Amino acid sequence: MTDQKPLEGQVAIVTGGVRRIGKAIALTLAREGAAVVINARSSRDEAEATAAEIEAAGGSALVHLADVTNEQDIAAMVEKVAGTFGRIDMLVNNAAIRREVPFTEMTLADWREISSVILEGAFLASRAVLPHMVQARHGRIINIGGVSAHTGAFNRAHVAAAKAGLTGLTRALAVEFAEHGITVNCVVPGKIGGKRSATSGHSASLPGGGQPLVGREGTPQDVAEVVRTLCLPTGGFMTGQSVHVSGGLFMP
Repeated sequence: MTDQKPLEGQVAIVTGGVRRIGKAIALTLAREGAAVVINARSSRDEAEATAAEIEAAGGSALVHLADVTNEQDIAAMVEKVAGTFGRIDMLVNNAAIRREVPFTEMTLADWREISSVILEGAFLASRAVLPHMVQARHGRIINIGGVSAHTGAFNRAHVAAAKAGLTGLTRALAVEFAEHGITVNCVVPGKIGGKRSATSGHSASLPGGGQPLVGREGTPQDVAEVVRTLCLPTGGFMTGQSVHVSGGLFMP
């Protein structure tokens, strides 16, 4: 480890790491010296482009397509990462979809689709990497939450419930694995600007339009910087926390 590259020699998995917040996190951790595994379900071109950007800057990246809702896919990804690098130090559970549908029109399939990606995906990925972290007596798990779990939102009951579940998962894992040198935290973005994908929903679904106090929308990099801080050696005294990156949109 050097002062310039505090994560040198460490390995991070970022689920949903091909665009917006996930991509910013992947690039930021790589800049700090980590080898980054970029996970996506099917967006190979975007994943390869992100990996190429990391490698062009002198970093190390590996693309692995896997469906975070599929237990076998996740097991295969973690086995590949551990076999390639010999360690797994960081997991960022970022994969999510945020479709919008009025609650009374929401089907059980709608509900399960969201929960399976956001909450069950975090469960499967965390369960798969934790034995490696326990063996190493070191690890960082970062769950990417959502402000809708704290403020409520129009047409996003399934998203709010799944993201709220991440808060509970964060606290439970923080308690269970602290003795093994592992920290678990939840970073909660507020209104993040920029181009959205088809499954990202609309920020106007938040109460009052989701206006931050600071007078601007956030950027993916705003979120990535907080994830970076929690992953650094100096971030080891924080665990079980929900850290809001929302420009004052929500203040716990």
